[in-house]
Amino acid sequence: MIIDFHTHVFSPQVKKDREKYITGDPVFAMLYNSKNARLATADELIESMDQDGVAVSVILNIGWTTHDLCVATNDYILESVARYPKRLIGFCSIQPLAAEAALIEVERCAQAGARGIGEMRPDGQLFDLADNGIMRPVIEVMQEHRLIFLTHTSEPVGHSYPGKGTLTPGVLYPFLAQFPDLPVVCAHWGGGLPFYALMPEVGKVLSNVYFDSAASPFLYRPQVFQQVAGLVGAERVLFGSDYPLLSQKRLLVEIQAAGLPDKERELVIAGNARRLLGI
Repeated sequence: MIIDFHTHVFSPQVKKDREKYITGDPVFAMLYNSKNARLATADELIESMDQDGVAVSVILNIGWTTHDLCVATNDYILESVARYPKRLIGFCSIQPLAAEAALIEVERCAQAGARGIGEMRPDGQLFDLADNGIMRPVIEVMQEHRLIFLTHTSEPVGHSYPGKGTLTPGVLYPFLAQFPDLPVVCAHWGGGLPFYALMPEVGKVLSNVYFDSAASPFLYRPQVFQQVAGLVGAERVLFGSDYPLLSQKRLLVEIQAAGLPDKERELVIAGNARRLLGI
């Protein structure tokens, strides 16, 4: 079994009215303003999975800036999971600044079968992860339903790219320390956060944190798989492609060539996701 923990899908309506959403939401515009930025539907993802031998994919929403857009696009995530219950697992999006409405949306998505919230983008959505008054109520509802929090992360150094953002390890770390019991998946290798795990206090805070490989070829050399596995343990590394930004096959080929022992590779491509998702 192969499980892709990081993919994105949009409804046919969003694909058709792409310009409308570009002008209507700054996060969507940041990510998809370029004509080269692909949008894929759930059906197209299923085709990719069948071609590349992926059994299950986690489908993520994006961090829309308005509550209404979160709700509307969450509907498609939930509908897609209902159509492909054995192939897709849904993560929904919220706007924490919507306060009570955001809590109601977490409840709604959990009741409909969502397994997590994400991919969140606090910098683009203009909320502060360190604002306990905003985040604690959200996290409490998530924990009640045993949901996973998946967030975009970015590197404090290196090249710029559309959507890189400013959620660097220094910004993310206080949030992780505040909610150590919350399962958190940090996309894109946590913006380099695993490399601080050699600090004992940081390693302790990261005990419930996972790191996915989304967009890895655009960020790091393939050795990153071995390096992060050595720093935080292979049991906390998740295969994520960031489809349709990258093909699922491309990441699988890179993992195969990364030199991980067979047991660790199996954890990365399926075992860890199965444990985290309860599959």
